[in-house]
Amino acid sequence: MFDKILIANRGEIACRVIKTCRKLGIKTVAVYSDADDGALHMRMADEAIHIGAPPAAESYLVIDKIVDACKKTGAQAVHPGYGFLSENRKFAEALKQAGIAFIGPNPNAIFAMGDKIESKKLAKKAGVSTVPGYLGAIKDGKEATKIAREIGYPVMIKASAGGGGKGMRIARNDGEVEQGFSSATNEAKNSFGDDRVFIEKYIEEPRHIEIQVLGDKHGNVIFLGERECSIQRRHQKVVEEAPSPFLDAKTRKAMGDQAVALAKTVDYDSAGTVEFIVGPDRKFYFLEMNTRLQVEHPVTELITGVDLVEQMIRVAAGEKLTIAQKDIKLNGWAIEARIYAEDPYRGFLPSTGRLVRWRTAEESPVIRNDTGVVEGSEISMFYDPMISKLCGYGKTREEATKALADALDETWISGIGHNVNFLNAVLAHPRFQSGKLSTNFIAEEWPQGFAGADLPAAKHQALTAVAVLLHLRAERRASHITGKLGLPEKAASGDWVVFEGKVETVASAVDAEGGYDVKLSGKKAVKVRSDWHPGEAFFRGTVDGTPIVARVAMRQEGFRITHGGAELDLIVRSPRAAELARLMPEKVAPDMSKYLLCPMPGLVVSINVAEGEPVKAGQALAVVEAMKMENVLRAERDGTVKKVNAKKGDSLAVDQVILEFA
Repeated sequence: MFDKILIANRGEIACRVIKTCRKLGIKTVAVYSDADDGALHMRMADEAIHIGAPPAAESYLVIDKIVDACKKTGAQAVHPGYGFLSENRKFAEALKQAGIAFIGPNPNAIFAMGDKIESKKLAKKAGVSTVPGYLGAIKDGKEATKIAREIGYPVMIKASAGGGGKGMRIARNDGEVEQGFSSATNEAKNSFGDDRVFIEKYIEEPRHIEIQVLGDKHGNVIFLGERECSIQRRHQKVVEEAPSPFLDAKTRKAMGDQAVALAKTVDYDSAGTVEFIVGPDRKFYFLEMNTRLQVEHPVTELITGVDLVEQMIRVAAGEKLTIAQKDIKLNGWAIEARIYAEDPYRGFLPSTGRLVRWRTAEESPVIRNDTGVVEGSEISMFYDPMISKLCGYGKTREEATKALADALDETWISGIGHNVNFLNAVLAHPRFQSGKLSTNFIAEEWPQGFAGADLPAAKHQALTAVAVLLHLRAERRASHITGKLGLPEKAASGDWVVFEGKVETVASAVDAEGGYDVKLSGKKAVKVRSDWHPGEAFFRGTVDGTPIVARVAMRQEGFRITHGGAELDLIVRSPRAAELARLMPEKVAPDMSKYLLCPMPGLVVSINVAEGEPVKAGQALAVVEAMKMENVLRAERDGTVKKVNAKKGDSLAVDQVILEFA
């Protein structure tokens, strides 16, 4: 066994590997760029060594710097995590030449399976079911259009060396092929240093289901069940679960056997994942093999009890697998939600900045939290915007969903935009709860973008009653502030009006032990009980005996209550204050329709129009790159460009003006 391991990665996956190394008594070395100086993974490791500037191409992707760090620290092995150099054959070979063990598969397996074009050829040759497509390298957009027409629309344009949803585009016509080819090749070159792409038929209403495999250097390969990864946005997974609610035992075994057979053809000797596209008829097609640890590996660990990182380390040290296929049992259900620094209310645009607050539910037998940040961490534009992978576990899918939803309700993030409300809205959606999933789920259920969850009427009423308790507690506290005029304490009983925007609800409250009995619109009183006090970030209590947790933020007037993916801005006023509030003039937002604003901090990849040029609604105006993803900014309506304020290569801030229209 190794004495010291270097983790050639950052963020949550580096922290995850360090945890297992600690358990095994192995010392660890972290590497870090200028942007990650002081990061959590750097502090958790026994040693840390600087490897360069913030851009990954100048630090985490530089093979010589990683090898040199191993030599300086005496690390005997390297765990690459996922992304960066994890599927780079040259990296594995460089380590081998330096006498350093690579905690991953052999270089030949990486080459054969890590390259999407070559892996599909190999899979087809081995008799594995594959999606129809063109597997050769494509030189330009015109050739891509010709190939797409021959295959038949819709098609998927994919980077050969891709992963993590980068370098992928769906195209349904010639124009989308031209634009998609350009963006996919650019993303592939920037993220992986390889701009080759291929095209294949896009399967409508597909499920994305993957098989976890594990092999050793002695010819043993097993599979550890499947993961359902169909909840995706822009081809990047958002919510994953194990097992899949769709597969039956027969299909699971067929997919597992095929994955093992494929792994054995390349002498696969580590943890890896064989991904499949599965149709509504349960027919499955090989998609790709990821020759590394997957982001979503925790859900497999939760239902099998197998530490995949530990197995990777033991296999790399030459040990035989001590687990046989008959030992793998799927116990219970696990669901993972990826918490990202992005703003779902603004089209999921990346959000960067200081993580001022970061709290979530404590880890327990039903909650797992894999994170690489702490309060005060900087979410940089240079890397993936992941904050955490929050997992819920239960004996059933329903129990796992509830555990995760409750944990999301107990999550507090401020300083940056985040997708916690969206994740909770996904879990609460009837279609998700029924298990009727596809990779089109998000696009179909939120076609106009996300504007918050729609709460059931009973839950909405409960939160309105909670707002009354919050208001009354705040009023009572204010009446006891030292130095105030000797005014009488305001009574809790009496009438109130709850405002939610322009919607008004008449309420009355009666003081009761542990809380208040609140009537809304003259209906039967609900019993709101809690020991909440002003200033506390969470309301924890019951409404008519049902436990409820909600995030509470005091506003200039009233409260913002966050629960179940919804944000309610509620103001409780006395009848007289309500009467006066109705007389206040409405503040109108300024008209910004004549400007194209940069929606997030990013780098201008291209400006596609010139001054004086007429544009049509939907036309691509500019491309801005942020967090390794290209974002095409399109015209919302017909018009004429009056002024161009940015150029290729400019670094822009949020809401900086790119174009002005006449």
